[in-house]
Amino acid sequence: MKIVIVGAGFTGTQLAKRLINGKNDVVLIDNDEDVVRHASNRLDCNVIQADGNNLDTLEEAGIETADALVCVTSNDEVNMITCSLVDSVYPNILKIARVRNYAYYVNTSTATQKHASKLSSENRHLYGIDYMIHPDVEAAEAIVAAVEHGAITDSLQFENSTFELIRVTVEPDSRLDGIALQNMRKLTEKKFVVGYVESEGETSLPSGGTILHGGDCLGILMHRVDLPEMLALCGSKVKDVKKIALVGANRIGTIVAERLIRKKVSKFAKFFGLKSKASQDFVIVDSNEANAKAASEKFPGTKVFCADVTEEGFVEEEGIDKFDLVICATQNYELNMVMAAYIESLGVENSIVLVANSAFGEVARKIGIEVAVPIRDSVVDSIMSHLRGDSVTGIHSVNGGTLEIAEITIPENSEVKGKALKDIAENGKFLLLQVQKKGDENYSIPVGSTILDEGDKIILIINASENETVMKKFGTEL
Repeated sequence: MKIVIVGAGFTGTQLAKRLINGKNDVVLIDNDEDVVRHASNRLDCNVIQADGNNLDTLEEAGIETADALVCVTSNDEVNMITCSLVDSVYPNILKIARVRNYAYYVNTSTATQKHASKLSSENRHLYGIDYMIHPDVEAAEAIVAAVEHGAITDSLQFENSTFELIRVTVEPDSRLDGIALQNMRKLTEKKFVVGYVESEGETSLPSGGTILHGGDCLGILMHRVDLPEMLALCGSKVKDVKKIALVGANRIGTIVAERLIRKKVSKFAKFFGLKSKASQDFVIVDSNEANAKAASEKFPGTKVFCADVTEEGFVEEEGIDKFDLVICATQNYELNMVMAAYIESLGVENSIVLVANSAFGEVARKIGIEVAVPIRDSVVDSIMSHLRGDSVTGIHSVNGGTLEIAEITIPENSEVKGKALKDIAENGKFLLLQVQKKGDENYSIPVGSTILDEGDKIILIINASENETVMKKFGTEL
C-alpha cells in the first residue's frame, strides 16, 4: 500500500515508522528544513521538503498512485484544504485529516449526520475527508473508559464483548510469583487469556511454559467482574472510586467532565427534568482563571477551584487528599505526572494522567501512576485502524507498538477461512483472543477446535515484527 503523509511532526513520523515496519510505501512531506532533516535520518522512506497543500508537490510524491493521504500538520486548515484539493482531482484516494479545532470536528460531524442520505447517495464526504481525527476526543474517551473501569490500571474494552484486556502487576511473593503460565488455570476457574507479558523491560506473547515473576505485568483478557479474584492472585485488590478530582478544565478536561457528570445524573432526575444538586464527589481544578470560570458556568452543579494543586496546603485544605481518584488532564504533560505523583503522596490512591506518548506512559507507571493515556499514540492508533480497510474495525498498540491488537472481520479472501484455530496457530507471532461467530451477539474465548468462517469477528494480538505476515494471513494486509 502507498501512503502519502503531509506533516512530519511526532504523529507523522510515528505513523510513518509503523507503516514502514509493515512494508508499506510511504512518502512524507513537510516544509520545515530541520523537521525534514530529522525525519530523513530516522526513517527509511522518501521525505520531501515542500508545502504539502500544493498539488504539484503531491503529484511529485506520487499521489495519483497512492492508496491514502494522511494530513497531520499543526494547521487544521491546511489539513482540511489538502484533503479537499486531492479529493477534487483524485476522489478515490482515502483521505484522513487530523483536526484540533473542536468546532470544526463537531460542526463537520453534525453536518455529516444531518445530510447523511444525500452524501451517501452521491458517494461523497464533507470537505472530501473520509475520516476526521480529533486528538482531544480520542484522549477524553480513553480517560472516561479508564474511570468507568475502576482507574486501577490500563484497560482496553471491545464492542460487543463482555471481556476486557486488563493490565495487572504480579506482586513479589504473590500466588503467581514463580509459577508457569499454564499452571494459572489450577488457581482459578474463571475464564481468561494472558495476552502478553512484560518482564524486565521487554513485552512478548507468552506460551504455557512462560514463568511469571514478581514485578512482571500481564495483559489478561477477562470479565470485569472477575478482576477482584485475578488481582488477589497477583497480590493486590480492587479499590472503590467514588470521589474524583479533575485537574485541567481545557478542552480534554471539559469533554471528560461532560461525560462523567452526565453519568452521575440519575435516570429519575433526567426523566422528570430535575436539576442535579451540587456534587461533592466530583470537583474541577484549574489554575487558569478563564478556564475555571468557563467550567463554573458550564457545570453549575459542580465545585470548581481556580488554583494550583501543587500549592502548599491546597490539597489538604480542600480535602482532595481524601478523594479516591485524581485525573490530571492539562496540556502540560510532564506537569500532569508531577501533579499526580504529588497528590498520591498526600493520600490519593489512584491517578490517571494525560501524557504525550507511550514513552512517557512507561515513566508514569514506573513512578506509581496507575493509568497513563498517551494522546499522540491514540491518534496514530485511530489513523491505523482506518488505513487497514473495512474489515479492520480497530487497532490498538501495546507499549509503544511492540504489540498490536487488531479487531477484524474475516473477509472472503482470508486463507484462515474454514480452518480450525489449532491448524493456523503460530507461537510467538499472534494470539487469537476472542471470536464472535456470525450471528452471535457477543464474543467468546476460542479453543483449538474453533473453526473460523467468513464474517466472523476476531480480536488478535500480534507481534509487531510479524504484523505484515499475520495481517496477510487473515486477509487484511495494507
